[in-house]
Amino acid sequence: MGSIISRPFYAIAYVIVLIYYISMSALNVAYLSLRGTISPEAKVIDTVLKKEISQTFLANSITLTPGTLTVDVDSKAQKLTVTVLTPRDQAAIIPFEKYIKGMFE
Repeated sequence: MGSIISRPFYAIAYVIVLIYYISMSALNVAYLSLRGTISPEAKVIDTVLKKEISQTFLANSITLTPGTLTVDVDSKAQKLTVTVLTPRDQAAIIPFEKYIKGMFE
């Protein structure tokens, strides 16, 4: 019964966090573009998500966020290849992973 009650919470939290990161990333991309400090980089991201639907949700969330693009998803190895406009760590690229995990796994 606990998982049934917690899933709507994770879904609502996911939407709020996603909207926040889309907004903040849009401002950051505008700032980086005006300063001319863009240095694109491809990164391989490890994920704790095991289900394909969870990984797809994560990949789409990354792509929806300005300045990031998911290039490849390896479901079996639980890895995503992501391009970013500026170098950053894995936690900054996938802040919504725990909410997706709560919704689907």
